Amino acid sequence: MTATIVSLSNVSRAFAGGVLALRDVSLEIERGELVAIVGPSGSGKSTMLNIIGTLDRASAGTVEIDGLNVAELRDHELSALRARRIGFVFQHFHLSPGVSALDNVADGLLYTGTGLRERRERAEAALREVGLAHRLDHRPHQLSGGEKQRTAIARALARRPLLLLADEPTGALDSTSGEGVVQLLLGLHRAGTAVVVITHDRDLAARFDRQAMMRDGQLVEDTRRSIR
Repeated sequence: MTATIVSLSNVSRAFAGGVLALRDVSLEIERGELVAIVGPSGSGKSTMLNIIGTLDRASAGTVEIDGLNVAELRDHELSALRARRIGFVFQHFHLSPGVSALDNVADGLLYTGTGLRERRERAEAALREVGLAHRLDHRPHQLSGGEKQRTAIARALARRPLLLLADEPTGALDSTSGEGVVQLLLGLHRAGTAVVVITHDRDLAARFDRQAMMRDGQLVEDTRRSIR
């Protein structure tokens, strides 16, 4: 077990036409850290999150997740890495329509090798933990925006991830619902999960231990501070 959960070394990502979304980025994130990745649109934040989450591969440089070199892993090994170590929370929830909150969360465990009964038990426990014990059988169209995001967090939580990646998790929510989501993320951090959040919200970022500032595909500032 390594102390470092994420290690990017001189990572670049080029797209068609020679567009460099990331330029020689180096970043290390320790187990249990709380990190905000901030910057304007087009700065490379989402590209970096996708590479950290192994949803995309770097064009150059080295990416290690929990000590594993991503470039050396086959597709099925990457899938296992995501399923067992990484949780994802997206701005627009990515819940399956017509499927209950319980099964949306349980389905997030399909690739962990966990049996159906345990998947559903872990899903129910995670939904209870985020305050949705009364919404187990509700489908996404029956949930508020805040409840949908808490369902998405429960789906990540059920995996018991070492690393949680969240892309603008409060961006589609009102201030009250957004604060509830922030408190859940802070709780995961206190429980030992490394939490990495992309956000445009400077007030939110200021509450995090660490802020990594992106601009034009480069990491231009990396500061640490204590939550007050």
